[in-house]
Parts: sequence; structure tokens; C-alpha cells
Amino acid sequence: MDDRVKVFERAKELLLGHDMMGFADLWAVDGTIEFPFAPPGRPRLLEGREAVREYVRDYTDHIDLRAVAHEVVHLTEDPDVLIVEFSMDAVAAGTGRPLRPGYVAVITVRDGEIASYRDYWNPLMLDETSFGSEEGRTHG
Repeated sequence: MDDRVKVFERAKELLLGHDMMGFADLWAVDGTIEFPFAPPGRPRLLEGREAVREYVRDYTDHIDLRAVAHEVVHLTEDPDVLIVEFSMDAVAAGTGRPLRPGYVAVITVRDGEIASYRDYWNPLMLDETSFGSEEGRTHG
């Protein structure tokens, strides 16, 4: 299996297993995650594995990912880059309301780690959760 696909498959396993620290560990020490469509007050760029770890630390307190609903994987001519369109069946933890967040991710993998992840997600989903906001953050 292609290394890019292996990393993405592992990322899905970790997300569905609610292992957010394992998910963050997929990033290179200096890897980045970008959110080009992030609304004001939300991060647009996280630099480094530790920043990713901090960002996803409380994810499962807000969103319960249950299954991959749809997925299309595009291998690019660049042997390090993968583009994935996918959606997840999920539940907003605070309300129990079903969600189906959708994503288009451009992932660069080097040496089996995520060097760059551009996440083109729909920020309207944030209306259903408090994830990523300071007021919705739990510390524990």
C-alpha cells in the first residue's frame, strides 16, 4: 500500500478510536495543519506536532466521530501528496445531535509522517459544537 494512503488509513483508525494523541503523533515534529476556511477567532495554522496535540486534545469532548460515511482518495503525481474527500458520521457531544462533517484534505507525507495537512472543512459545523473555541475548551 502507498505510504500516503497508509498514513491516511491510520489517521482514520485513530480518529474513529477516539485516540487523539495517537492522531497528533502522526505529524512530523515540524509538521503543520492549515484551515484555510477557518472563521475569525479560530486558528488558521498550527505549526508543529505539539500544536496539533494541543488543538485536538479535547476534540472528543465536542465531537464523537462514529464512521466514515463517504471517501474518495486521489493519488497525485507528487509521490508525497494525497488529496482526500471524505465525510464522517458523528454526534455533537453536547447536544447528541447527529452531524456529517465533510472535508477535503491535501496531505503531504514524508518519512511516514504528516508534514503538511490542509483541511478544507465546512466551518458552519461549528454552530453545532464548541470545538476549537476558547469558551468551549475543557482542561483536564
